[in-house]
Amino acid sequence: MSRQEVVDDVYRAGFACFVGRPNAGKSTLTNAIIGQKIAITSSKPQTTRHVIRGILHRPGSQLVLVDTPGLHRPRTLLGERLNDLVKEAWSQVDVIGVCLPADEPIGRGDRFISAEIAELKATVIAVVTKVDLVDQVTLAKHLLEVNELYQFAEIVPVSAVSGHQVETLVDVIVRHLPESPQLYPDDVLTDEPEQVLIAELIREAALEGVRDELPHSIAVLVEEMQDEGNLVRIFADVYVERDSQKSIVIGTRGARLKDVGTRARGEIETLIGRRVYLDLHVRVAKEWQRDPKQLRKLGF
Repeated sequence: MSRQEVVDDVYRAGFACFVGRPNAGKSTLTNAIIGQKIAITSSKPQTTRHVIRGILHRPGSQLVLVDTPGLHRPRTLLGERLNDLVKEAWSQVDVIGVCLPADEPIGRGDRFISAEIAELKATVIAVVTKVDLVDQVTLAKHLLEVNELYQFAEIVPVSAVSGHQVETLVDVIVRHLPESPQLYPDDVLTDEPEQVLIAELIREAALEGVRDELPHSIAVLVEEMQDEGNLVRIFADVYVERDSQKSIVIGTRGARLKDVGTRARGEIETLIGRRVYLDLHVRVAKEWQRDPKQLRKLGF
């Protein structure tokens, strides 16, 4: 039980989300707080494409964390839709944590996001992420710059990787949630459909080690799941936009696709707690990021 819950004896429940430039550590932090992988992470910017809710249950509170895509300057219809998703999520949460990586200077993107959230009703806190990557002097200087960026309700330095101050951050967020009865049953960790989570884990595996231009072109659709007791058969399609990209994903004699399947299968088995047979096919959907019909099919 946290310090805050002992003190104010009021049950609090509500929604919070982390915002920030792409690759600011939002998904990694979400997973660290929930204690289970519900959001995919990658060193590639703009990895997150869905709004996923992860639920943290505590004795005196329930925190629903909304993981959103990074706000960015869109170049495609997909990009525009992702930005719309972000802004819709922002308007519905009680607390917004602006993620500002300690190892990067405050930039135009951070100022843009601070201006965008100024009109919202949510309590806004600053979350200085990746503090394990800098020394104390650099961190102190960065915290001063963060303080000048916006009138944050609180500033919390954290490291999702080492766990430094993650619990403190949760205490701070919960303190700003409204009094409310429980919103979800005790055993629910996420409200995202299982097939979407599985598709995301496959996409994460496919993103590993690919060239910079490819990540945005990859989408995954789980076509079918067959339940056979202790085994689940999953049939999924990996979509790319061009034949040349298809060759990259498959690799020489199918070696890369096999590696993607092995990697994804391990993550899916951890997620669902059963053995998995995974059947992957790579398909070309020309310019799907710009095609409304294709976007609908792929769930955007």
